[in-house]
Amino acid sequence: MVFALTVLLLVPALAHGQQLAKRLILKDGSYQLAVKYEVKADRVRYLSAERNEWEEIPKDLVDWPATEKFEKDRAAGMASPEAAAVDKELEAERKADEAKSPHVAPGLRLPDDTGVYLLDTFQNQPQLAEIQQSGGQVNKNMKGNILRATINPIASSKQTVELEGAHAKIQSHVTQPTLFVSVAEDTMVSPDQPQKTVAAAKQSDPLRFKIVRMQAKQDKRIVGAIKIAVYGKVSQQQNLVASHAEVLPGSSWVKVTPDAPLSPGEYAVVEMLGNEGMNLYVWDFGVNPSAPANTGAWKPDPSATQVKPEKPAELEKR
Repeated sequence: MVFALTVLLLVPALAHGQQLAKRLILKDGSYQLAVKYEVKADRVRYLSAERNEWEEIPKDLVDWPATEKFEKDRAAGMASPEAAAVDKELEAERKADEAKSPHVAPGLRLPDDTGVYLLDTFQNQPQLAEIQQSGGQVNKNMKGNILRATINPIASSKQTVELEGAHAKIQSHVTQPTLFVSVAEDTMVSPDQPQKTVAAAKQSDPLRFKIVRMQAKQDKRIVGAIKIAVYGKVSQQQNLVASHAEVLPGSSWVKVTPDAPLSPGEYAVVEMLGNEGMNLYVWDFGVNPSAPANTGAWKPDPSATQVKPEKPAELEKR
């Protein structure tokens, strides 16, 4: 964990170092980006702006006139072809990094990773809270039979898909939260789901992510209902909330927003799998303006250095 935090803390510093780096131009036309360098006898010792490590090369390999000209041109504000090319490369890298880890609020960025996050406001401060995936259990432990009902039909029945606990761990303090979803392709389908659902759940379709209002039932929350006809047809029913979804430009992140404020209660982000219905693994959250702070939520960092808290558990395979 300490190593991961160290790497995350170094990323912005490395990017900044590359922007301010000197260039050691070599006689073969290539170059090394260096934060600083020094000549010792027949060696050049430099701090690499790319690797943040001290390295050495023979002094004779450096094209010193070209190196000095580059630095003079940059100091004078002149854009040599080489300097312009470097600036263009750095700008392209910056845009690519921004696309992978978009800003969603001042000082808050989504990770270059997968997951589901809720953009909240607590005590007038924007925060990002990660929503862990929960497996919807079919009551009476009939989940396996239901998902195979088209092959081995059972008597006509109606079963409810439930989540344990009366409330989700993550509670939104705003009534119209924004949710961000990025799901890796290798977690697209539950081992219990037929493999044909892969085609129905392509990652390029943002509209498959919906918001469902859950119904309270003692110490459980009902996500939806599953009906099985006598001839084996399976259908699902959910209380869908009007919402819209869009892909953030250049990224794998899908932004899901309810069309109107949500009343206090329990909700879930669900994935619709075409004709196969709803994925039984959902991301549950609640809406409660009076709820305490969400544990582990990301808070704005003025220096743009954002450290991700340790995940309590890995997302379950769906």
